[in-house]
Amino acid sequence: MIDAYIALGSNLGDSRSLLSSALAAMDQLPATRLVDRSPTYRSRAVGPGTQRDYLNLVARLETGLTASELLAQLQSIEANHGRERSEHWGPRTLDLDILLYGNATISTDELTVPHPRMAERNFVLYPLSDLAADLVLPCGTPLQRWRGTCSNAGLEALGDSIEPGR
Repeated sequence: MIDAYIALGSNLGDSRSLLSSALAAMDQLPATRLVDRSPTYRSRAVGPGTQRDYLNLVARLETGLTASELLAQLQSIEANHGRERSEHWGPRTLDLDILLYGNATISTDELTVPHPRMAERNFVLYPLSDLAADLVLPCGTPLQRWRGTCSNAGLEALGDSIEPGR
């Protein structure tokens, strides 16, 4: 089994319910178990136009799926939650990104791991660090070093964890 860290975000619809449902769906994936999730954060949207704030968290999965299989399953969960890919960085009902897949470094047309913009996204680094404070990235860099250089501007810790819904 491989530890995989998944970023979850939503800024359309009932974000709290969508994230709860997505956590439950990830826990039901073949050869996969939801191990833990971070506290919830509210963040400013990154993208075009005026958008609602996002709710964000990070989940830790144990999975026997390959990274490509996991990506396909996550994209299916997004689609089942109304995700439309019409505008780059546009608003979305659900966004699921593989941040880390074990200690692997992956670069294919469909997937890059570690996530290529992870180091500059406070809405990823802060919840990931809450979940795995002592994590060392595949490049050998401690996660806390990246978090220490990333501003928390526009990020609000909500102090709760979204529970997986059924």
